[in-house]
Amino acid sequence: MRRGPLLLTFLSGAAIAALFFIPHYRAQAANSMLLEWTLVVYAFALILGSISLWNSHARKVRNRAEGWGFSVVTLVSLLAITALGVWKGVGEGTPVDWIYNTVNSPLASTMFALLAFVIASAAFRAFRARSVEATLLLVTAIVMMIGRVSIGELISHRLPGITEWLLDVPNLAAKRAIAIGVGLGAVSTALKIILGIERSYLGRS
Repeated sequence: MRRGPLLLTFLSGAAIAALFFIPHYRAQAANSMLLEWTLVVYAFALILGSISLWNSHARKVRNRAEGWGFSVVTLVSLLAITALGVWKGVGEGTPVDWIYNTVNSPLASTMFALLAFVIASAAFRAFRARSVEATLLLVTAIVMMIGRVSIGELISHRLPGITEWLLDVPNLAAKRAIAIGVGLGAVSTALKIILGIERSYLGRS
C-alpha cells in the first residue's frame, strides 16, 4: 500500500515521457488525452488548496492571532466569490466579472506600480561602483536607460544600436544559459520524482 503512490507516479511519468517522443498518431492521441486529464487533477488541486486556505485562516480567526482581521476578510471573500460564481456564473457581465474588473484589477495595477519603486530602490543600492562587476553593471544600466529613450539618439546615433546589441547578444546569451539550467533542473527533479528518490510530495522527507 505504501508503494502505491510511488508506482502510480512512476507509471504516469514514464507513460507521458514516452508518449511525448513517440510520433505515432495513436500515441499522440493518448498523450493529448492524458494532458486533458490534468485539468481534472487541477480542479481537485484547486479544491484542496481552497480547503487548506480556509483551514489556515479559520485557525487564525479562532486563536485571534496577529492579523486575524485580514483572515476574516479572506474567508468572507472566498465564500462570497464562490457563491456568486456558482449562482450567477463567471462570464462577462456577471457579479464576479464586475468584482474582478473593479477590485482585483486595480489592486493588481497598484501592486505593479509599487513594484517599480521597489525595483528602483534595489537598483540604487545594487548599482554602486564598489567593484569591477558592480561598475560594469552600473555602466550597462546607464547605457540601456539612456539608449532606450528619445534623448539617447540625440546624444549619439549609436546608442540605440548599442542597446540592441546588448539585448540581442550578452543578454540573450545569459537568458539562454539560465533557460538551459532551468530545463536541466526540471528534468532532474522530474526524474527524481518518477524514480521515487524525491518523496516530499507524499508528505514526508
